[in-house]
Amino acid sequence: MNTLRNSVQLIGRLGQEPEVVTFPDGNKIAKFSLATDDSYKDKSGNKVERAYWHNLIVKGPLAKVVEDYVKKGQEIAIEGKLTNRSYDTKEGEKRYITEILVNELLMLGGK
Repeated sequence: MNTLRNSVQLIGRLGQEPEVVTFPDGNKIAKFSLATDDSYKDKSGNKVERAYWHNLIVKGPLAKVVEDYVKKGQEIAIEGKLTNRSYDTKEGEKRYITEILVNELLMLGGK
């Protein structure tokens, strides 16, 4: 059961080209967003579609794979865990962001 703790699995499409940062020691980190969609029928019986956006972070050797092969619009499957962080804006407001730290990635197809 411990493997179920803080585990996220998603299939979706990249909303942007991955932003890859290379550090002086050669380590890389890739950041990008993933869109998943859902649909339901409202009270009137009309189909309503909605997209959900998820912020993804990929570190280590997998970041190089993202840099070389993963592109905007591509469908991927990921597995990872939720993380939270905060930062202060220039105006002094505290902002919170939830991200998924990816540890497995599977490329499913093209656009």
